[in-house]
Amino acid sequence: MLKGKKFVLGITGSIAAYKACYLIRELVRRGGEVQVVITPAGKEFITPITLSALTHKPVVSEFFLQRDGTWNSHVDMGMWADAMIIAPCTASTIGKLANGIADNMLVTTYLSMKAPVFIAPAMDLDMFSHPSTQHNLDVLRSYGNHIIEPQCGFLASGLEGKGRMEEPEVIADTLDSFFRGNTTQLVGRNILITAGPTYEKIDPVRFIGNYSSGKMGIALADECARRGAKVTLIAGPVAVKNRHQTIHRIDVESCEQMYTQTVAAFPSCDAAILCAAVADFKPETTASQKIKRGGEDITIRLKPTHDIAAKLGQMKREGQLLVGFALETDNERQNAEDKLMRKNLDFIVLNSLRNKGTCFQSDENQVTIISPQSVKSFDKKTKELVAEDIITELAKRL
Repeated sequence: MLKGKKFVLGITGSIAAYKACYLIRELVRRGGEVQVVITPAGKEFITPITLSALTHKPVVSEFFLQRDGTWNSHVDMGMWADAMIIAPCTASTIGKLANGIADNMLVTTYLSMKAPVFIAPAMDLDMFSHPSTQHNLDVLRSYGNHIIEPQCGFLASGLEGKGRMEEPEVIADTLDSFFRGNTTQLVGRNILITAGPTYEKIDPVRFIGNYSSGKMGIALADECARRGAKVTLIAGPVAVKNRHQTIHRIDVESCEQMYTQTVAAFPSCDAAILCAAVADFKPETTASQKIKRGGEDITIRLKPTHDIAAKLGQMKREGQLLVGFALETDNERQNAEDKLMRKNLDFIVLNSLRNKGTCFQSDENQVTIISPQSVKSFDKKTKELVAEDIITELAKRL
């Protein structure tokens, strides 16, 4: 949602100024246009040449370009931008913004800004937690500014605490969420989501599993969190990390572990989305030592695992929603509709291995949402956008 958006990026005199390069790159990658305004102190930490090379625009720092009367118009920038981001923003600049001390081009541009303003503080923990800084941040919030506080920071002592500038990707995600809207649609709702594969052990080094990366389930968790929900994510063994730090993530390995955690969490939830690719079978016995290669064939007897969707369908009370996934290779719609009814789901998301470049390991998916009332098919798109479609359908029903 940042494609075509225009951003004024304010940079102040902080050691974190180098992160502005990564933020510019991320905003441009997502289709944005960036104009940098930097304070004189900011230029001590990063050069305008570097910033100009990334934005393809001259960097603005002074009121006047030269002594012939040519000047930079802070008013024009205030009208041009779709948003202003000040990152990093020092305690000194926070104080100036809060009190209207327009002694540099950045603060003057801020005071002329017609678009939303996002501020990412950057300082040590003591400065960040000082009553003066907190008071100034409260003042800026009262003016309608968006303060992007870091989830954690790193102190010389090795302790973690607030103060460190939030990571550029998270700032870009915050802007993306703002422009997509619906950020409070699921406030007060508890959503349970399962993601990824399960591994069922054969011996200490081998297992039965599948190719699920967990990308779809984690995209769903992030989308729910973006819209204000309290999210519990139960994830199988995957490398993908969720972006929203508010998500309560429980990492598991086997179907047995996922079953136990999901059944325990479901009663307190408004909805559950079962996106995990849970193994349908597991070995009857698990060898205590690695099975050595021999001259003869070996037989591994399998037995069914827990059917998590069926169990939650039995547990579901009035007012709860249950969403399932169906990955099919043939008779897709018929199999999905059968699963929908057998497991007491409110709707099911069908995808197919026949659609190349989707499903396992892919960044894209193509789905059909099937309920007893309707069938909705969607084009191929990124899993983040697929998550938007699915959560929009969920939100209509809550």
